[in-house]
Amino acid sequence: MASQRTLLPRSTPAASGMSSCSITALLDRLEARSVECHSLMVVRHGHVVAEGWWAPYSAERPHLLYSLTKSFTSVAVGLAIADGLLSLDDRVVDVLPDHVPDDISEQGRRLTVHHLLSMTAGHRRDSLAEAWQLEPGDLVKGFLRVPFPDAEGTRHAYDNPTTFILARMVERVTGRSLQQLLDERLFKPMGVDHAEWDRVASGAAFGFHGLHLTTEAVAAFGELLLRGGIWDNRRLVPCAWVELATRRHTDTLQLEDGSGDVDYLRGYGYQFWMSRHGYHGDGSFGQQCVVVPSHDLVVAVTGGHTQAQAVLDAIWECLLPGMEDAGSTPDDEVLADRLRRLSLAPVLGSAAPERSVKARLDASAEGSALPDGTTVIVDPVDDGWLLRLGPYLNVEVGQGEWRESSPLGRPVVAAGAWQGNTFVAELYVITTPHRVRLSVDADAGTAMATWNIVPLTSPSLALHLRSPLMTRPDVA
Repeated sequence: MASQRTLLPRSTPAASGMSSCSITALLDRLEARSVECHSLMVVRHGHVVAEGWWAPYSAERPHLLYSLTKSFTSVAVGLAIADGLLSLDDRVVDVLPDHVPDDISEQGRRLTVHHLLSMTAGHRRDSLAEAWQLEPGDLVKGFLRVPFPDAEGTRHAYDNPTTFILARMVERVTGRSLQQLLDERLFKPMGVDHAEWDRVASGAAFGFHGLHLTTEAVAAFGELLLRGGIWDNRRLVPCAWVELATRRHTDTLQLEDGSGDVDYLRGYGYQFWMSRHGYHGDGSFGQQCVVVPSHDLVVAVTGGHTQAQAVLDAIWECLLPGMEDAGSTPDDEVLADRLRRLSLAPVLGSAAPERSVKARLDASAEGSALPDGTTVIVDPVDDGWLLRLGPYLNVEVGQGEWRESSPLGRPVVAAGAWQGNTFVAELYVITTPHRVRLSVDADAGTAMATWNIVPLTSPSLALHLRSPLMTRPDVA
């Protein structure tokens, strides 16, 4: 597990000049909208005034941040620029000449660090899948081969390979891996000792996704930005870079059908989104670091949902109105008690029948977590069960409690119950937003394994239980 070292001081809403009722209203709104959050931390005037984790998620667990990782890569770029090793005008072809395709276009030759940071390279949509298909062994080269329908600098398109290329450029000029650079210059000075990175097959960090951090580390990152790059009276990131990265550099466009969430149409900085209030780093399925300088406020959220705008709406409409309305100590105590009792819905049912069941997995459901035909065995053991999923994946399941095991290196926390003649278990890949619901029909001898949200990298449960997760083709 991650270190439980405290990164930020604690206070109460009332002591920080805000109403705990506004935080309660935020929780009420999220619950009413069925937004599945895994954690929430509110920081006001540099102090944590509210924090909670929905069991089985907990404070010491790192959580996959998906594209919130991009904001950390932006800081790495800023450090390389501050060291005089890189500039906004440096071209990809000059920094990474060994990744330039023979048939590169003139526009590809002109692409700079600025274009990558602002995602204005000239693509109209994410080029990741096409780039990897074109060059399975070299994502940089594949990106440069994908046609550019628009001139560079003229149109924003959310384009994951841009951040991957930035990570490789930083590594080339600094002689450090992205992980090493951020550990040395950011995480260790802040006291963060648990950063974990998912990687491509060569061992390189994705850069555009794959960082795992605790909620407090995410909140501390937001506080570092809010303080202009200063942590504990020590400058870690140049103030000029924080200001540059977190200001609007380009418009963000509506989707082709004319839709779009309001806080994602406010413009884009350097791997940060502009918001109606302040700015935010954002990752798929509810990973958010929201910084509101006008209210000296940071909100860190992790989750497992597709309602990012609903979370931002709740912050603006529920939380902000209570910023200048100091509450009371009794209200603070009511809120603290509620935060301590947060939990995701348990699996309902009973421990009976206490029998072993063997079934064959039906993978007809889209994005099945296990291959078709996988043998599934449920054995009662120690007031719970042992699941055998195929020949090598054994998972412990609690009855009326969460039980943890690490069959392939990464922890999975599981609970289950019998519902008639069907055994149901929820398997939380606890350092990610994802969980698998396993349903075993004892009468039919069949089982199904479905994700709450299919992971973006792969639906294979076994892959996501390995640490570090390594996927996609090798990138030299």
